[in-house]
Amino acid sequence: MNDRTLTTSQLPAREEMVHAFLNRDTNYEGIFLTAVRTTGIFCRPSCSARKPKPENVEFFSTTKEALDRGYRPCKRCRPMEPLGQAPEWVQPLISALDEDPVRRWKDADLRAMGLDPDRVRRWFVKQHGMTFHAFSRSRRLGGALGTMKEGKSLTEAAFDHGYESLSGFRDAIARITGVPAGEATDKGALYLHRLETPLGPMLAGATDKAVCLLEFIDRPMLPTQLTRIRKRFSEVPVPQSNPVIEKLASELEAYFKGELQAFSTPLDLRGTAFQEEVWQALLQVGYGQTASYGDLAKTIGNPGSVRAVARANGDNRMAILIPCHRIIGSDGSLTGYGGGLHRKKFLLELEQGIRSPGLFD
Repeated sequence: MNDRTLTTSQLPAREEMVHAFLNRDTNYEGIFLTAVRTTGIFCRPSCSARKPKPENVEFFSTTKEALDRGYRPCKRCRPMEPLGQAPEWVQPLISALDEDPVRRWKDADLRAMGLDPDRVRRWFVKQHGMTFHAFSRSRRLGGALGTMKEGKSLTEAAFDHGYESLSGFRDAIARITGVPAGEATDKGALYLHRLETPLGPMLAGATDKAVCLLEFIDRPMLPTQLTRIRKRFSEVPVPQSNPVIEKLASELEAYFKGELQAFSTPLDLRGTAFQEEVWQALLQVGYGQTASYGDLAKTIGNPGSVRAVARANGDNRMAILIPCHRIIGSDGSLTGYGGGLHRKKFLLELEQGIRSPGLFD
């Protein structure tokens, strides 16, 4: 372990940023903003608007810098808002779902709210990985199972949560949990909820007791991680927040503001014995510090296991919380990072005081 400070500048090389902007690379979200001199507008790296000529573009680290130079925020990509925030048109639907989670939604209900069902479907698939109807069904089922754990009968839980028949409720339980309805009360809920951060949206997963997942939405490894936690955890996936995730969200906000150095939200490290040993070693790499794979191998008392340590580091399913971003090459280079190398750079610079907290200053 060491306190070696990075000597990188806040922004990547101009050629690299131009390439990222022209290719709408989401890995650079939170790393820089693009301002177009000919329009007076600044955008996210991933903005879908027509791309300007590179010679008409300049780059900034924060929204404040862009605003101070007289640029206006793009109305399409909304760079002043955290990435992933629900747009205004869908917010009434989300509020309605929160207010009445047992409602059985139909396309006609969406149209009555002035919403196009196809547009709603596309947004939920993109943001949550499932259609709106699948999302609402999962919430209803999770709520029903919760009331069964509290002592309600199968019949009460079914009809209180909008199921029209017991057979349909039993089939839904078996399909999601893999066990008969009578055994489902032994299963808890695995809550899955999107969190907005300056580096882009993340998916948080938690039981009633601890966090078991925190991953960037666009990380290719995410589907694999979801499959793994479903195998290791017997809980039923429910697409909503819970008190554990709410605490995590609060701590992440403070972390990105530079106001928090150690997370107190409980973690469930469930993995293989070796993975858990490596993840525990990662937790010993403190805020503002870095270590190498070799350092971790020595920490667990197995200096010859560098490659296995690297694999376990890559299998970490709780970004930031289990700080694999603090692992650098033995020569001080940044090495790889599942969430994107420039996210890693951002996090290290934030922790070492090189970067001002947050993109949305």
